[in-house]
Amino acid sequence: MKKCLLSGNEAIARGAHEAGVKLASAYPGTPSTEILENITQYKEIDASWAPNEKVALEVGIGATFGGARALVTMKHVGVNVAADPLFSFAYAGVRGGLVLVTADDPELHSSQNEQDNRHYARFAKVPMLEPSDSQEAKDFTRLGFEISEKFDMPVMLRTTTRISHSKSIVTLEEPVTGLPETSLKRDPAKLVMLPGNARRRHPIVEENLVKLGEWSSDQPFNRVEEGEGTLGVITSGISYQYAREVYPDAPLLKIGLVHPLPTRLIEEFAARFDKIVVIEELDPYIEDQVKAMGIDCVGKDKIPLCGELTPGRLANALEMPSETESQAPLNRDLPNRPPNMCPGCPHRGVFMELSRAGAFVTGDIGCYTLGFMPPLNAMDTCICMGASIGNATGLSKVLPEEERNKVVGVIGDSTFLHTGINGLMDMVYNKGVATVVILDNRITAMTGRQDNPASGWTLQDERTFEVDMAALCRAVGVKHVVEVDPYDLSATRKAILEEMSRDEASVVIAERPCMLMKRDIIESRPPLYVKTDDCTGCKACLKTGCPAIEWDAEAGKKGQARVTGHLCVGCGFCRQTCKFDAIGSTDE
Repeated sequence: MKKCLLSGNEAIARGAHEAGVKLASAYPGTPSTEILENITQYKEIDASWAPNEKVALEVGIGATFGGARALVTMKHVGVNVAADPLFSFAYAGVRGGLVLVTADDPELHSSQNEQDNRHYARFAKVPMLEPSDSQEAKDFTRLGFEISEKFDMPVMLRTTTRISHSKSIVTLEEPVTGLPETSLKRDPAKLVMLPGNARRRHPIVEENLVKLGEWSSDQPFNRVEEGEGTLGVITSGISYQYAREVYPDAPLLKIGLVHPLPTRLIEEFAARFDKIVVIEELDPYIEDQVKAMGIDCVGKDKIPLCGELTPGRLANALEMPSETESQAPLNRDLPNRPPNMCPGCPHRGVFMELSRAGAFVTGDIGCYTLGFMPPLNAMDTCICMGASIGNATGLSKVLPEEERNKVVGVIGDSTFLHTGINGLMDMVYNKGVATVVILDNRITAMTGRQDNPASGWTLQDERTFEVDMAALCRAVGVKHVVEVDPYDLSATRKAILEEMSRDEASVVIAERPCMLMKRDIIESRPPLYVKTDDCTGCKACLKTGCPAIEWDAEAGKKGQARVTGHLCVGCGFCRQTCKFDAIGSTDE
């Protein structure tokens, strides 16, 4: 057996390979994205990016109906989008096994909330496994398919950012053999979710969950680690690692299957100790169920409800000594380092002009959400994928006439295809009066430059059909669709102002590839520089927020701007904002 150092995401991809998965589908979202990107090395798996998480799950469900094993992955908020098919699929059950990965994000490192998706398992009535390291991430992926087929239900696998991105040693195994061949098999009484069929399926689901909970109490993925003392610890997932550091010698019940909980095993464990501590991140999910069993325990009355745990935070909360993390605050005056759009980002010019136009911008999820940050200060709302257009429609319906033309919905190309099309259709159909700006940078940039249906390439790096964004907008009824190059500030300004003045829905498509595009389609431009003799120190160029522009307080009479040559990509935003022709190009 070979051993490798793998991240949790890499290990899940390996687990899918070892489990004999035939199809994997996903929408990219941190911290889950690298699972599908790593699956591409296993050529026997048909891996693809879907337009959104709902479609990804529906594709996976279709594969299981053909008798294949399927893996579907997404970040935690993606399950909100996929919930509709998930809940009905729980009733229908599987033919081939299906594992749905939900990658949660405690501490909101790259998310708009930190929802605890363990609740989804209870809500949807499906099993959920929760690994504590990369080895378990691989093993639980394989196990998930076995449970799925044994108990006739989809299985959720919950990771968190620390599990997804941390690396640990994994023992690799050979792929399983002898799986059934795929085929068509009709079973409409089981798979057609009409009320009559669903009524018969619901009790079966409940019975299977009871059987699974009882079975899991005797399985090694739920285990007791013996120790010393009269205090017992119950934990799961990444919290297991922290619990082991804070209570290295305490008896511990490590739960691998968090729904349904192994109630018999919990009762037997708790009966042995004077005090029980439940250690878990985010919600009191296990704690509430343990208390409902009549077992008194310490939990969220001491342990933080919000954010990630660390050994230091946990030790502080439980008033335990900790050698793993300093308890004293860092006494350093460090400068803030807020996130910023890259040098040459095509979104920058659009937000500059939206700010200049006094637009009220309903924003969306993507790199362009950074338009909220100073000095651009050009985004006023951001809720979820695709919400910008619906929010703009709602505002246009209730604002007085003199204000409604100020509303502009801003959305990226991938997000527009994810859940923006229906919003635009609604805006036109219900006569909303607002402008929509689609920032088309030809890629799903924020999560690592993944392809989407408008990029013209598949996950396997093969050429495919490229969605015509302008034609799509016209197809849903938008009469005024303008395409602009956001590097041309005057043309961008003109287009935005003209469309904002209309008394109907209109669309501006800002087309310019992401500067970090992995394919060689970026126009190469020489870097710019500041002509020190002409710079007046007006600071207009600083308002672009470009990381390549610095302020030299010692230069000139009152300070001057300076361009960092190795960062500058020559996009020309700063040059177009300078009224004194003080910025030149190195090729002139």
